[in-house]
Amino acid sequence: MMKKLFSSESVTEGHPDKVADLISDAILDACLAQDPESRVACETAVTTNYALLFGEITTNATLNYQKIIKDAIRKIGYEHDGTGFNADHVVVDVRLKKQSSDIAMGVDVSSNKEQGAGDQGFMFGYANNETIALMPLPIYLAHRLAERLAFVRKQNIVPGLRPDGKTQVTVEYDENNYPVGIHTVVLSTQHDESWTQAALKKEILEHVITPVLKGYDTTHTIYQINPTGRFVIGGPDGDAGLTGRKIIVDTYGGYARHGGGAFSGKDPSKVDRSAAYMARYIAKNIVGS
Repeated sequence: MMKKLFSSESVTEGHPDKVADLISDAILDACLAQDPESRVACETAVTTNYALLFGEITTNATLNYQKIIKDAIRKIGYEHDGTGFNADHVVVDVRLKKQSSDIAMGVDVSSNKEQGAGDQGFMFGYANNETIALMPLPIYLAHRLAERLAFVRKQNIVPGLRPDGKTQVTVEYDENNYPVGIHTVVLSTQHDESWTQAALKKEILEHVITPVLKGYDTTHTIYQINPTGRFVIGGPDGDAGLTGRKIIVDTYGGYARHGGGAFSGKDPSKVDRSAAYMARYIAKNIVGS
């Protein structure tokens, strides 16, 4: 009997690439709130106490970019001294320009044409019946673990956790491509100096992993929790982050095709985002009907 394994990963909101995504989307949301016709393609790069916002924005909105960016960082949870990335100390550099007039002429609505797309591209939608969310089980569980990890941190259920974190779930499938068990769970969470690996592993198993995997076959599951042994230096202080580098996390965890376009910081005229959303909507409704 042939079996196979499939793995997908997720990240928490404090992962450096997700910090960049969230800042780009915070700018986008602020633009659209004031001017629904805004054309936004903004990118963010983050590193130790530094955030660079760059790209193209054409909007009638009046924005305080510094405040929006620092508020987004604070909301994520980066407000602790000594973390190397603190909303109160981060230097914000804004390098924005207006959308190219050559692109705008193909996008803007006029009296004789509908709104166009800002670019070509190919986007995929996918759904299956492995979970109630009509998503593949590996990415579904990886997301639930990341979500639970963030909840445990914010509620101080496990004190001393910091915002950066990653999860990965390997699911075992039978010869009919049906999920039959959880093979491996890898979870890494940033923490303060007070934790040892052994003590933190016990808390994460009890408060994060067990509640999420309840009801699944974990009889032989392998758990790797902070496998390097220490994760104090994290977030943008540990690794530089950039908008659009978690496109597989944002979609189907590698279970389905991807055209390569990212979502964050893009208004609906960017088909990388809007067409991918519509494709998922169509797939979900076909599978769920």
